[in-house]
Amino acid sequence: MNINKAYLRLSLLSHHLPFSLSPPHFLSLSLPRFTSTRTRGRLGTLPSCAGGTTTRAAMSSSRFLHLVPINAGAGAGAAAAAAEGDTGVGSNGSVSSTAEDEENSALGSGYRLPPPEIKDIVDAPPLPALSFSPQRDKILFLKRRALPPLAELAKAEEKLAGIRIDGKCNTRSRMSFYTGIGIHQLMPDGTLGPEKEVHGFPDGAKINFVSWSPNGQHLSFSIRVDEEENSSSKLRVWVADVETGKARPLFQSPDIHLNAVFDNFVWVDDSTLLVCTIPLSRGDPPKKPLVPSGPKVQSNEQKNVVQVRTFQDLLKDEYDVDLFDYYATTQLVLASLDGTMKEIGPPAVYTSMDPSPDQKYLLISSIHKPYSFIVPCGRFPKKVDLWTSEGKFVRELCDLPLAEDIPIAFNSVRKGMRSINWRADKPSTLYWVETQDEGDAKVEVSPRDIVYMQPAEPLDGEQQAILHKLDLRYGGISWCDDSLALVYESWYKTRRTRTWVISPGSEDVSPRILFDRSSEDVYSDPGSPMLRRTTAGTYVIAKIKKENDEGTYIVLNGSGATPEGNIPFLDLFDINTGSKERIWESDKEKYYETVVALMSDQSEGDLYLNQLKILTSKESKTENTQYFIQSWPDKKACQITNFPHPYPQLASLQKEMIRYERKDGVQLTATLYLPPGYDPSKDGPLPCLVWSYPGEFKSKDAAGQVRGSPNEFAGIGPTSALLWLARRFAILSGPTIPIIGEGNEEANDRYVEQLVASAEAAVEEVIRRGVAHPNKIAVGGHSYGAFMTANLLAHAPHLFCCGIARSGAYNRTLTPFGFQNEDRTLWEATDTYVEMSPFMSANKIKKPVLLIHGEEDNNPGTLTMQSDRFFNALKGHGALCRLVILPFESHGYAARESIMHVLWETDRWLQKYCVSNTTNVNENLDTCKDDAKEEVTDLESKTVPASGGGSPELAESEHEGFHPRARASLW
Repeated sequence: MNINKAYLRLSLLSHHLPFSLSPPHFLSLSLPRFTSTRTRGRLGTLPSCAGGTTTRAAMSSSRFLHLVPINAGAGAGAAAAAAEGDTGVGSNGSVSSTAEDEENSALGSGYRLPPPEIKDIVDAPPLPALSFSPQRDKILFLKRRALPPLAELAKAEEKLAGIRIDGKCNTRSRMSFYTGIGIHQLMPDGTLGPEKEVHGFPDGAKINFVSWSPNGQHLSFSIRVDEEENSSSKLRVWVADVETGKARPLFQSPDIHLNAVFDNFVWVDDSTLLVCTIPLSRGDPPKKPLVPSGPKVQSNEQKNVVQVRTFQDLLKDEYDVDLFDYYATTQLVLASLDGTMKEIGPPAVYTSMDPSPDQKYLLISSIHKPYSFIVPCGRFPKKVDLWTSEGKFVRELCDLPLAEDIPIAFNSVRKGMRSINWRADKPSTLYWVETQDEGDAKVEVSPRDIVYMQPAEPLDGEQQAILHKLDLRYGGISWCDDSLALVYESWYKTRRTRTWVISPGSEDVSPRILFDRSSEDVYSDPGSPMLRRTTAGTYVIAKIKKENDEGTYIVLNGSGATPEGNIPFLDLFDINTGSKERIWESDKEKYYETVVALMSDQSEGDLYLNQLKILTSKESKTENTQYFIQSWPDKKACQITNFPHPYPQLASLQKEMIRYERKDGVQLTATLYLPPGYDPSKDGPLPCLVWSYPGEFKSKDAAGQVRGSPNEFAGIGPTSALLWLARRFAILSGPTIPIIGEGNEEANDRYVEQLVASAEAAVEEVIRRGVAHPNKIAVGGHSYGAFMTANLLAHAPHLFCCGIARSGAYNRTLTPFGFQNEDRTLWEATDTYVEMSPFMSANKIKKPVLLIHGEEDNNPGTLTMQSDRFFNALKGHGALCRLVILPFESHGYAARESIMHVLWETDRWLQKYCVSNTTNVNENLDTCKDDAKEEVTDLESKTVPASGGGSPELAESEHEGFHPRARASLW
């Protein structure tokens, strides 16, 4: 259940809950921990998401990039400032004018800094994250550092069962933190009162897992402090009085420490927390035997079909098993604010703990042996038990066996009970889903999933009740009351998504379909229901009343995708008739506004339309995001934040959403950024950097739809391509690269052809506009975008002068059981795997390519070896190439030294092989195009391999990184 809960915590942001906000420019480089914002009650997924062991939360708007789960350990750590010596680049970023051999000898000499105009933007102090109290009367300002020093990443970590553990702290490794907490009163006029600093903890404390008590009177959080030898102490749980700001340890004994490998702590009621602690009886870590007891043996003498993705950091031997148990085993402790404490249950590897809304029961999940050496811990045998809130065992709900055999077809899931949760609208009613197709998406069966419901303690002979049957894959439930709940289902293969209206308390009321649409069709997205908080701390669909009207209304919060860009809206929706009234809409001329949360739900009782209060965000192309409280009936907006511009040197950058057409008629879009003060008629064309990430679609119409808003503020992350606006580049950000497979066609069977066609259209458009010099257009991307970059340099050499590929996978034969959205195996689609692999075309790459990879990349599919072998293949054919391996870095880059060096390498590459490029592309443009056409024709003439079947939306899909927009779904 812990994995599902993690997803639901993340999906809360999609349901517009009033949790923490962070300024738009501070985007994380890596996946968050599962320890995101704790909420009481578990919500269903969005209609576009499918159920499963893990699920990807779909965000309807890039605005949610700025929501930060406050329990996730917060902004990236602060950097010890590196000595700003000679950067090796001049003020304009060009390589120092020394002899070539001197330059080459200096290139490998330690970490470097990029030019000041880039460095200053990255080093700008981060703004705080925000979190509203349950009563909406107070706001936390959670303070953060800038980028962490490399020394923090260099700390020892254990790689066990698919996770990485900091043994010193007994938590996940590489965990960022907050440095302070400020409390502001939200005044009746919408302004903020003076800041009250939470105090009492040690100087230099690292704060994690901040959460409110249900009544909003206390805060809980963890504290760790730096110790000798660059290590941190184990975590202790602290609590703070919100009224005074005074903080103190929860446990009087200094020997009780938090075990945060999986869960951490949760408020059971207003004065009691359930805490995962390190068992007091635990001794020293097990020691690795000098001599192994025997060989490492794996066997499949039963001839089972077990196909798994290229998971990393798995258990390797029995020593790893012992080490995993040592760090992951937890003793649960009930601790009260008055100092009393009580151990409950035996020590075990607990992964999740969930109090019932009425605070009488605990839903406890744990994993146990036998473990696996081929899948991560999320597939280990899992036990879900029901306890009383005092720790007394009530009953076992399920004990699921090891799940090594989940099929790789998307929408495949684990057998048995899954998504076990409390009904948000009931005191202690459980619901869950069970697959009817053995978890195999290739099996045709009706129904495919059944949702069940049962009281925590059923009466003698009382059986589980069937709540709803689904023919697609279950995607979650949004609860309201006995008369209303919304059930979501979807199927990735067809992109179909449906929303059902059910009456949980009325068996005589038949379920009916409310929405039935394609998840790709963003223009038809009706929005998601806004949720209100209950007195139990759960979140349910907000019913809205109108004066002198007996109708049943809910509020739908939508992204408002249109051909002109997103125009977010609120619709008052009659759940019975389907009629709707638009009660709020974003400004569309200059600003981009979104509704973040409902703010008028702090008290019980009916919510009337004329008393509605919402939290909104507002931004423009040049004005960074600020937050407002907007109240009905006059819809007056009160600004509650006044964040400074994060990079004033780029405040007047130019931004335009552009549309153009691919040669097969598919409409494409991109965001074109130009430097401040640039005038193409006076200044002429600029060097241009194209940065993108391909996406798969089932229809041309959906692929051509506009996503995003022309008025959104340009958020610039630490490794963003937009940093090169400061170096007078034109940036074509996110040009759509749709890989389309209509009907039964597999999109990847025409990957190269569609990739090249999309890139050609983008390049021709920026040249036509006169903003990009045709000989000075570079291409780059991260993860699947790096894969794209390498393929474009191989198959479209006439388009780009050089490329930058970060953390990519280049040889698909090394990911034989699927990758990205491909769920056929290498043996089912051999030609596709080979033709998509730029490694196989290394002999065709003649343009300069810069490869960058983290040495500790743990993302499935993008092993560091991918870049190593690709570089050797390029070098073996005399290609102009460079490989940079970043010590201690994972799939995304975190340390200041690493990030600054990545920027220096990138800037050097662009200056040397883009800005200074003198090759006349036009001289051989036609020849290269002809070669590319011949290659595409050759691909089309080959036999297309038969589909291996299967339906995407795998329960544990191996997405190699994240689309810049999709990344928000994991925050």
